[in-house]
Amino acid sequence: MKKILAALLVGSLFANVACAEKLLVGTDAGFAPFEYKDTETNEIVGFDIDLIKAIAEAVGDEVQIQNMQFAGLIPALQTNMVDVAAAAITITEERQKQVLFTDPYYDVGLVMVIQKKNVDKYKTLDDMQGKRICSQIGTTGSILGKQVEDATVGEYDQIGEALMELKMGGCESVLVDKTVANHYMQQQKDTTIAVVPHLYNPKQNGFAVAKRNTELQAKLNKGLKTIRENGTYDKIYEKWFGKQN
Repeated sequence: MKKILAALLVGSLFANVACAEKLLVGTDAGFAPFEYKDTETNEIVGFDIDLIKAIAEAVGDEVQIQNMQFAGLIPALQTNMVDVAAAAITITEERQKQVLFTDPYYDVGLVMVIQKKNVDKYKTLDDMQGKRICSQIGTTGSILGKQVEDATVGEYDQIGEALMELKMGGCESVLVDKTVANHYMQQQKDTTIAVVPHLYNPKQNGFAVAKRNTELQAKLNKGLKTIRENGTYDKIYEKWFGKQN
């Protein structure tokens, strides 16, 4: 009898392992504090990374992180190269035509970063008319920049490259997520640039999956709901951003 029970227990354990899925998660590890490479460990870390791992764990799955360019994330979902895109992706109507999003998990908005010497000169996005704006390719910052009358938009693979172009005088402003801008300022302690406080295009971030993958969308939403209810979300949020107001 004991042998039978032991066999059943082992079988049950193997069944649970077999049910667990490994989700291939695409990200762009150049967008701190959401996702970036730790310089000491070379591991990809960040708010999004901790969050998607916690969500997967809540539904009994595991994740494997794949680093790629932001502009390639949606095509990677559409061609089954990755299962999930976790890269501070803002939920927009245009993107919703291409992929499915989970329930929102973070509120976002765009700010202008300018050279500090221009704080009295550039106060709103209207001041960028006819000027050159820098942004990361494929982001909402790039989309917003292209709506500015007579402005030209320089697009870069990484937001750090756009900020460096600003510092070198190659553009008049960078349009980037407020959280990323503030994190950069805190980490770099750069006194040559400044964040214009006005918030543009307030929206929300979500994790993305392929348009047909409603089952995975539902599973991720279930996991997100679980970690919100059990306090895990709040702990991860506080780790990266401090206590919520």
